[in-house]
Amino acid sequence: MPTETPHIVSDVMTQTVVAIGRGASFKEIVRMLTEWKVSAMPVLAGESRVVGVVSEADLLPKEEFRDSDPSRREQMLRLPDLAKAGATTAEELMSTPPVTVRADATLSEAARLMAVGHVKRLPVVDADGRLQGLVSRADLLKVFLRKDEEIAEEVRRTVTSYLFPDPAAPVRVSVKDGVVTLSGRIRDTSLVPVAARLARAVEGVVGVECELNRAVTGPEG
Repeated sequence: MPTETPHIVSDVMTQTVVAIGRGASFKEIVRMLTEWKVSAMPVLAGESRVVGVVSEADLLPKEEFRDSDPSRREQMLRLPDLAKAGATTAEELMSTPPVTVRADATLSEAARLMAVGHVKRLPVVDADGRLQGLVSRADLLKVFLRKDEEIAEEVRRTVTSYLFPDPAAPVRVSVKDGVVTLSGRIRDTSLVPVAARLARAVEGVVGVECELNRAVTGPEG
């Protein structure tokens, strides 16, 4: 069964990315975050290789511990934060190793990386770790902006025309707000979960509703 080529990170990523070097000062980082209205930036070394990421969360310990005297127990529990409270450069502040993604990764792969790494955005790098762009949670959600008609056409072309090819009893496909509805009468109802799974895999699909019933093939008793 032919399938559509899935969208990949390069389809949705932002190519213009603000980044800093390892020697950038604390104040310079704050200024750039504020001017560019971003909450994190990749840290680069050498030939634009991503070596870390510095975020607002990395900067906050300096303010948090500015006039406090943490107990010995708190010091032991929050050693990394205390270290960042005394940091003055990007190299000291950044989170490393960075969680990155390749431009040819699928959107689902990027989403899994974000979930596992507990990050909101990923630097996009090439095979040598050089920065190519940035992909955010919002970028990954762009696929859900596909038009209902476009989704319906793909479901017909890649799912129903192959699972239910009988021209005398075609399965109807309708889509509203990303929710696909399959309706009609079919000979083999064991294909219903297969159809639902394949339709759900079409990019932009929010949900699938099946209204497929067994076709009557003979006199009813």
